[in-house]
Amino acid sequence: MKHSLNLLWGSAGLLVLAGCKAQQPEMPRQPNVIYVFPDQYRNQAMEFWGQEGFREHVNFRNDPVHTPRLNRFAHESVVLTSAQSNCPLSSPHRGILLTGMYPNKSGVPLNCNADRPISSLRADAECVSDVFSKAGYDCAYFGKLHVDCPTPNDPARPGHYVEDQVPAWDAYTPKERRHGFNYWYSYGTYDVHKNPHYWDTEGHRHEPKEWSPLHEARMVVSYLKNEGRVRDPRKPFFIMVGMNPPHSPYRSLDDCMEEDFNLYKDVPLDSLLVRPNADATMKKAACAPYYFASVTGVDRAFGQILDALAELGLDKNTIVVFSSDHGETMCSQRTDDPKNSPYAESMNVPFLVRYPGRLTPRVDDLMLSSPDIMPTLLGLAGLADSIPAEVQGRNYAPLFFDEKADMVRPAGALYLQNLDGEKDADGKVQTYFPSARGFKSARYTLALYIDRQTRRLKKSLLFDDANDPYQLNNLPLDEHPEVVKELCAEMGRVLKEIDDPWYRERILEDMIPY
Repeated sequence: MKHSLNLLWGSAGLLVLAGCKAQQPEMPRQPNVIYVFPDQYRNQAMEFWGQEGFREHVNFRNDPVHTPRLNRFAHESVVLTSAQSNCPLSSPHRGILLTGMYPNKSGVPLNCNADRPISSLRADAECVSDVFSKAGYDCAYFGKLHVDCPTPNDPARPGHYVEDQVPAWDAYTPKERRHGFNYWYSYGTYDVHKNPHYWDTEGHRHEPKEWSPLHEARMVVSYLKNEGRVRDPRKPFFIMVGMNPPHSPYRSLDDCMEEDFNLYKDVPLDSLLVRPNADATMKKAACAPYYFASVTGVDRAFGQILDALAELGLDKNTIVVFSSDHGETMCSQRTDDPKNSPYAESMNVPFLVRYPGRLTPRVDDLMLSSPDIMPTLLGLAGLADSIPAEVQGRNYAPLFFDEKADMVRPAGALYLQNLDGEKDADGKVQTYFPSARGFKSARYTLALYIDRQTRRLKKSLLFDDANDPYQLNNLPLDEHPEVVKELCAEMGRVLKEIDDPWYRERILEDMIPY
């Protein structure tokens, strides 16, 4: 069901005209677009889910977090309850986000590091930034990228990796691999939150010694103000902001801001970990106040970007999206793995879209999948005709503009888990093992895991999410044959459509009707 919020709007928005040109002031400009996606930020970690107008649309208890800016932003946005990260791991999701294609087509099936040359964003893929650039946008990327296999291309030390760890995780992205982004302030992946580093457009390294989300927000604000004339003010802009926190580490004040930690430091762990499936006796439970402190810090950084848009008069013609690449289990299901699982805490991510005058604020249960984001962003910006042919996601912009649009809503979302496959003599991963596939519908979550050697069923998860929202009761497959049959049929249809390895190898074909 879709639910409109009774909210007042101040001023009318501008019409979206894909073909308008910035040099024609009498015509409305194309909208600016800002996509902010902090890493490992679960949907449940937003305060407004416990407030009137929102809590009645979800069947979970929100985390006891302080997110005042997101609370306000939610009242101005279309807010999705059920956006899903189909492959809830950093690099695979980012590859999907940029290309609109699943990991078997994006080139990024695994988390990128130097030992996985098989996993790196395809240079020939037409990414969302390529499309915006061709449409006349200035494109800027800030923060964590993590879609390139690290290579020895340190601008300061040619022939060397940018870090000395083995395997190397961090990466420098040269200009020819930036896919239309003409302003660059980024890095691969580096988890030292108060001592981050970045490479700028020309490849110069910066070490600001500032908590990374606040630093990135400051750099985005500078870009919006056009300090240093880094963009053409006659052009619309497309900005992506990949904040790293609340991604781990979350163990000490080295990882978050003290003022945010003070909000949680004296709260008992069982009052922070309020989900019934969370175990506050786990060793990891001590991380909860630091994780939630990072959530609050990200909220403040996001607010600084929103404030700058308003102060500069850019807010009325700017589409702003807040999302994440995947969630965080944080002691739920008694697992130390924060992600890469089909659990709600891992797959369900924030997705809020504000477009003043064009989108009516409301809560919607659209089950948006990761590959849908790229074409939907283009659709929202009036560039639906420019969506690349090889994109596998769907453009759901019509449903954002009109909840009653004549468009079929998705039946559910695919779940994918890949692990390292075969390695060469040097230990470099040459293939990936498609270890699990699943399907999440409006009511159920199904995940099937296979044995590496036999490719036969090794483990299954089946949850009735409507009646068991915290996924405490794993249902036996043989006791629910009709449910399993329906979910496998939907899963098989999508796996075939995207040419997934399970379809190509006909894995579990006795269960999945390809």
